[in-house]
Amino acid sequence: MKITVLVVDDEPIIRFDAVEMLERQGLEALEAANAAEAMTMLKLRPDVSVLFTDINMAGNIDGLELARLVAHRWPHIRIVVTSGQVHLRDTDLPGASAFLPKPYLPETLVRVLDAAPSGRGV
Repeated sequence: MKITVLVVDDEPIIRFDAVEMLERQGLEALEAANAAEAMTMLKLRPDVSVLFTDINMAGNIDGLELARLVAHRWPHIRIVVTSGQVHLRDTDLPGASAFLPKPYLPETLVRVLDAAPSGRGV
């Protein structure tokens, strides 16, 4: 079964690069520019198994709040949060989540996505 990753970042070039990295590794990658788009995508695509989101984004909801909402509403989705400006500990993240600092290499991204904790109900 193909892993589907939703990449959320308000910087188009960074989002495109992440999508390209994931697709080169054989994963299906979807993209959203902000939390509102991500929530819509998650409602439309029940096959999403991993959320990969930046913390600092334009809009009313940042990546940490998005991670909390997804962990609560879609507990089966694994969550990886990233940032080049904020450094977090696992205790700063909602339940089944992992943190990946920017910049990251393609191999590191895929390894962290694979190792991200599974949510409840999986």
